[in-house]
Amino acid sequence: VQLQASGGGLVQAGGSLRLSCVASGRTFRSDTIAWFRQAPGKEREFVAAINRASRITRYADSVKGRFTVSGESAKNTVYLQMHSLKPGDTAVYLCASHRSAVLQVASGFYDYWGQGTLVTVSS
Repeated sequence: VQLQASGGGLVQAGGSLRLSCVASGRTFRSDTIAWFRQAPGKEREFVAAINRASRITRYADSVKGRFTVSGESAKNTVYLQMHSLKPGDTAVYLCASHRSAVLQVASGFYDYWGQGTLVTVSS
């Protein structure tokens, strides 16, 4: 499985961005796709996840109400729509997948990772 994340950029605080994660290769409808982020000097943290079959979602408390994760099965793509961005959201955002319907928050459960896309939020 290959994952390609895109859509990052520079945005002012309060602005919005939409990230995309395109999956290719041996993907399954039961896969769970997650977004993680890693800021300089900080550990990787869970942001959001969606199961492709059930469309059940899960969010980190820090992004609830501001971020929305969704999927477009026909394009094998998962989106992360981000609103009301804050400087604290600045990080490299990575998408990851694993072959289970369980929406894990620990990065160790995910088998496949994309290369990441940088989001910078200026104050």
